[in-house]
Amino acid sequence: MTADEPELPRGIALAWGVAADPQRGPKREMSVERIVDVAVELADSDGLGAVSMAAVASRLGFTPMSLYRYVSAKDDLLLLMQEQAIGLPPESDADADWRARLRQLYSAQVAMFMAHPWVLSIPIEGSPVTPHSSAWLDAALEAPAATPLTSEERVAVSLLIAGQARFCGVVMAGYADRMRERGQSPDAVTAEEAALYDMLISDAEFPALRAAVDAGAFASDADPFRFGLERCLDGVEAYVAALADGAPHAEPEAWVEADAALQSDKRYRDARKAVHEAQKAVREAQKVLRSARRVEQQVRKEALERSARVRRDAS
Repeated sequence: MTADEPELPRGIALAWGVAADPQRGPKREMSVERIVDVAVELADSDGLGAVSMAAVASRLGFTPMSLYRYVSAKDDLLLLMQEQAIGLPPESDADADWRARLRQLYSAQVAMFMAHPWVLSIPIEGSPVTPHSSAWLDAALEAPAATPLTSEERVAVSLLIAGQARFCGVVMAGYADRMRERGQSPDAVTAEEAALYDMLISDAEFPALRAAVDAGAFASDADPFRFGLERCLDGVEAYVAALADGAPHAEPEAWVEADAALQSDKRYRDARKAVHEAQKAVREAQKVLRSARRVEQQVRKEALERSARVRRDAS
């Protein structure tokens, strides 16, 4: 690591496998991987609130202090749990176009949120620069690589897909929790909601909503989230087609709403600053990763050379 490269946070270093192992502790019975496995099991069964260093240690049969030799903070544990839960993106079909690939990534993300709904409760505090999250982003950026979209536009499209998947996950996970806690079937949930609409939503006060209820919109088997996704992709496809026909790219400045109230909102300015800082952190972490990989390659080379010398000496 050079002087201008930052020190990797412990959680990120653990995720990349470049953190030093503890010098003392119950090594055979405990590892970072085992700690994360148990934490994920707890979250899957009882929710994120059930996960604590004490609860994980108890499940493993050790004291909380034993865990801190491996994972020094709960925030690091949450990062590693999220990393394990999201896994790697699905492999792309050889004949899939960019739109089909983005649709595939969307579906896989929704499925992940349904399998591990507690991931939705982890606050988003920037881009977690971990192997799996980086692989998902890389896959989303690669999907439209053959289109004339700029790098900025491809990032925007990847955020569009991730946002649609997350919103769908929030709603679907909420319904799943409700059905599990109350022991309700999907039909029972639909019937209960219909009864509430009939009792509370009047044509005089909410005419458009009442008309949608009467038309059966809320009892339909149609997937509103997939409809929204497809219309978003329609817009991207139309934009790509226009670029192919020679239309200019949208100026990045035009992406920002020119509303004086928005521009003067301190929360908006802070959010923009946070985005720039996160992007800088990503670049710095990538530099650290490249350095770590160079060290790894050198260590592997030296190990192979030593092994070759041992074999020569033995012969």
